[in-house]
Amino acid sequence: MSKPRIGLKASFVVGFDGRQHVLWRHGEVVFEGGEILFVGRGFPGNVSQWIDYGHALIGPGFIDLDALGDLDSTVLTLDNGAEWNMGRVWSEDYLRAGPGECYSPDEELFKYRYAFTQLIRNGITTAMPITSMYYRRWAEHYDEIAGVAELSGELGLRTYLGPCYMSGMTYARADGSAAQHWDEAAGLAGLTQAERFFRDFDGTQGGLVHGALLPDRIETCTPALLERTAAVQRELNAPLRLHCCQSRYEVELVRRLHDTSSLQWLDRYGLLNPRSVLPHGILHSGEHELQRLADTGTSLVHCPVVFAREGDALDSFGGYRARGINLAMGTDTFPADMLDNLRQGLNIARVKEGDAEHTRMLDLYNAATLGGAQALGRDDLGRLAIGARADITVFRLGDFHQGPFFDPLKNLFTAGRGDDCIASFIDGRSVMQDGQVIGVDYADLQRRADALFQKQMQHHAERAFGNPPWRTLFRSAIPFADSYSAGAPLLDARTPKAP
Repeated sequence: MSKPRIGLKASFVVGFDGRQHVLWRHGEVVFEGGEILFVGRGFPGNVSQWIDYGHALIGPGFIDLDALGDLDSTVLTLDNGAEWNMGRVWSEDYLRAGPGECYSPDEELFKYRYAFTQLIRNGITTAMPITSMYYRRWAEHYDEIAGVAELSGELGLRTYLGPCYMSGMTYARADGSAAQHWDEAAGLAGLTQAERFFRDFDGTQGGLVHGALLPDRIETCTPALLERTAAVQRELNAPLRLHCCQSRYEVELVRRLHDTSSLQWLDRYGLLNPRSVLPHGILHSGEHELQRLADTGTSLVHCPVVFAREGDALDSFGGYRARGINLAMGTDTFPADMLDNLRQGLNIARVKEGDAEHTRMLDLYNAATLGGAQALGRDDLGRLAIGARADITVFRLGDFHQGPFFDPLKNLFTAGRGDDCIASFIDGRSVMQDGQVIGVDYADLQRRADALFQKQMQHHAERAFGNPPWRTLFRSAIPFADSYSAGAPLLDARTPKAP
């Protein structure tokens, strides 16, 4: 049976002319099944259904290559002291006693459901998820990511998945210094599960789910794990994501253990290549390394918000781009608001570069669309063009908070937010209309997430030195008037409950 031909209309459509994004006034997009048939104005054929979104911007879905698949623990560190002192990083005592799981298997899957709903709600149509390993006994495993693949099909999100694996974990000594715990066998066993997942699930869920190799981060890898990962990547032609060049601890540890820089170490194993994506690329050893990224076709995933919160940033988005490095985008933290990342990324780049000429709005928008598609080796994503997949978002225009209207993209960049996305189609399937992700009860999802997040906070006490009462590990931004004293907890028994 033939699939219905759907036509979308809006006051503006972001099309693609084969070289760049172009803007159509009073534009139309027509798709059948999961494939785009027409972008422009005045479609001459028959359409089963027209949907007119009025004053809105129809554009390609955002591609998020460091997409939060978690209940974000990084927000707990905001103005809360050192991570090792508030129980986010494992303490030596916790490691010695034997790490445990924070969540049950069902709860692990729920956190993905919550996070994936947030991604869709914010106009993200393709995601390569990331979760924290601090709350795990040791990394992820095949069965749970198999459940995530099924969830992707249920919600309709395009995903690049694989169990995260690692051979090491950073922990804190009693004096606050960082150290590494190594388990080579666990890392190699994790890679075996990742390879199995790729072979079993790549291309499943009607093509929505693709496999990927997702080792945790460079400082949790051993030479044997990297060498084997490189061999598997070559054999499977698999996309690989590896966090690197993101912390001074990481850079110094790699230098001390392997007598080289992080990027040079990856290059030694052939892991700088067009199938590799590297969040975050902030720290490097000079121009020669940046040129090597460009020459090898390796992509960097830019996540400006999560690093700005810690006072750090890419030294020059425009400079990286000018060297020919492909830049993609990631949200990494909560909220999963790509528009906020684009806006902050633009402002931060201009502050770092000292002018408004090296980085433009379109550069960031391209990174979230065309750059992400290039990183994945997909010329059918990140654009609205004939033959591309029908991954389409609709952002409303003209709302009061956006200010007087003057340009669709500039209004969204200056004052838009993720929940201005009112509709989303992924592979031609309507996954959100009127701001409502299909089949999701937001209130119920939020209630369950609140309960799980409290469980996560309580788990901090197990990882912190001395296992202090968990409430003492978190402070409010403003002290409570009725209970404040030095060391007073954020969550107090006397805090009134919401009605």
